[in-house]
Amino acid sequence: MTIVDVTPENIRAIKLIAGFLVDGFRDTGSTCWQTVDEAMAEVKESLSPGRISRIAVDERGDVLGWIGGIETYDGNAWELHPLIVRRDRQRQGLGRRLVADFEKQVAQRGGHTVWLGTDDENCRTTLGGVDLYPGVLDKLRKIENRGSHPFEFFLKVGYQVVGVVPDANGFGKPDILMAKRIVSHPG
Repeated sequence: MTIVDVTPENIRAIKLIAGFLVDGFRDTGSTCWQTVDEAMAEVKESLSPGRISRIAVDERGDVLGWIGGIETYDGNAWELHPLIVRRDRQRQGLGRRLVADFEKQVAQRGGHTVWLGTDDENCRTTLGGVDLYPGVLDKLRKIENRGSHPFEFFLKVGYQVVGVVPDANGFGKPDILMAKRIVSHPG
């Protein structure tokens, strides 16, 4: 398996990624990428300047997963958005490899931090389906995974929960913010 840039010429890969997005986010309760056209627009946007768009491919050139990112904070921090692995290749270390490659790409561009938002739109954590006000930070400190929410994967690859945006996707549907420093502090 290798990880390479997505290019505008690789229409086949772009179409496959779009299909992965629609399929992969269907069960999350997310309103993102409900159609292939919406997903295609997302993938094409990932090819813009100030973006990273990488795919994992096998020896036959079949796309196994995709990771994208957006330069923020003058390049000091990059948003990881999104990460998707083909269903039949999940839980085999591919997501870890894509994240590690993404972090390397960010570091090569002078970035220090990678951050991401991981929505809970279907109560898969203890933050979903509840009113987080008042005491948002108290509730955040006690976050638990109730049903294969991706924040747990990101904890395993070194990210920390750094905040939450209550009701970001509607009442009781927060966005859990996570981040990781990817280069050593110079001091």
